[in-house]
Amino acid sequence: MLSLYMDRYYKDRLAADKLIKVYDLAPPRVQKYLDKEIEYVLGFISLNDFVLEMGCGYGRVLKYLTNKAHQVCGIDSSLASLQSAKQYLKESDNVTLYQMNADALGFENNSFDIVVCIQNGISAFHVDPVKLVEEMIRVTKPGGKILISSYSVKFWEHRLEWFCIQSEHGLLGEIDWSKTKDGNIVCKDGFTATTYTEDDFKYLMSNFKNKFSVTEVDNSSQFCVVEA
Repeated sequence: MLSLYMDRYYKDRLAADKLIKVYDLAPPRVQKYLDKEIEYVLGFISLNDFVLEMGCGYGRVLKYLTNKAHQVCGIDSSLASLQSAKQYLKESDNVTLYQMNADALGFENNSFDIVVCIQNGISAFHVDPVKLVEEMIRVTKPGGKILISSYSVKFWEHRLEWFCIQSEHGLLGEIDWSKTKDGNIVCKDGFTATTYTEDDFKYLMSNFKNKFSVTEVDNSSQFCVVEA
């Protein structure tokens, strides 16, 4: 039930123009975190690559990917966000968009060179993380890379400040301070945002035989890089 509730939350309250506002409201340190995530991802992409972004929203990250990769594909469960992305990316001729659930990808095996799931999508999607990673591995070509990010524990205060701003502007519910701690943000309307530590990523990847590494970036992100 929580998964269905959060899916509606992202479709209704954190989609399209409202999602754009989330990033417009980000304070300077959060803006730096967002930039550093993209910079790290771009370092893995070559000019001939076919790249998939999970949870592409209005196309904020896709825009950078289209300037580096040969072809780019973005998926999101929110039709409103995808419509915004279509407008936002109207100058790009190497991107395709699909409404799709992250744990049930409608792509053939071995379709992409790089699969990107950043800014804590592994938490935000509210799906079985094992199924999510399984699907990302399935659609990635042998030798390709899967990039998954969550927040660093060192970024907690900045992350919390950003979520407080979102709450103050009505993009999230009122924060429940009795439950918000240890990397988890909980709002009184039922919204939750967890995080993945290095140990969490290692535990998750113990379900797979794929090689992987976990790297902290900018004291703000925790990246798990998986080899397909």
